Amino acid sequence: MKNLLVFQHIECEHPGALREYLSQDGVRVHTVNLNQGEAIAPLEDYDALWVMGGPMDVWDTEEHPWLVEEKKAIRRWVRELKKPYLGLCLGHQLLADALDGECDWQEVPEIGVLQVELTKQGIDDPIFQGMPRVQNCLQWHSVRVSKPPSDAVILASSPSCEIQAMRVGENAWSMQYHIEVEADTVDNWSKVPAYWNALINTIGIEGFKEMQKLANQNADEFSHTSKRLYNNFIRSM
Repeated sequence: MKNLLVFQHIECEHPGALREYLSQDGVRVHTVNLNQGEAIAPLEDYDALWVMGGPMDVWDTEEHPWLVEEKKAIRRWVRELKKPYLGLCLGHQLLADALDGECDWQEVPEIGVLQVELTKQGIDDPIFQGMPRVQNCLQWHSVRVSKPPSDAVILASSPSCEIQAMRVGENAWSMQYHIEVEADTVDNWSKVPAYWNALINTIGIEGFKEMQKLANQNADEFSHTSKRLYNNFIRSM
């Protein structure tokens, strides 16, 4: 039986739809709620690490000092232990920042159901095996990876955010967008003040209604994407 370690930064940003697949496969999951002051478990005890999203930014170390230890753990996981890693949104940015990459503000925040396109390297990468070149996905971010780690390969892009997905080394993957979307994800996340304020300032209340509508319309595609990417990842464990 496999053991998965999850770094979580806010209660509502959990593995979402991916939890069902983990349960079906009998994967043991240990979640560390970093925002609640929980200590990081011994990394050697786990087969894979997932790092989820959150409203804080990678540089908010004074307000969230646990970010320092989290980045150390990510660095050790990827560089020393070299075990499978999956980062989503903040987890994507933390992967870059923990290594020798950089993050900064997105010129125009990406919030809504938007498209990303796989690069040639993405099409050939095991994590995207059997997936379409252009994918609809949920985006909700105001920060981007502006400089990838030196050994990163860019796997997906969008017109306003070049590094939508990347691989570092042979077994660390991350996405700026969300693959864990469930039926209530948009509604739940809209209750987080930082997310709501970014949304209203970027797309307004009518944009939010359209976002909810598109999320419902794309629910089947979201489900297919999450299942396929999960299956591709689990083979690396």
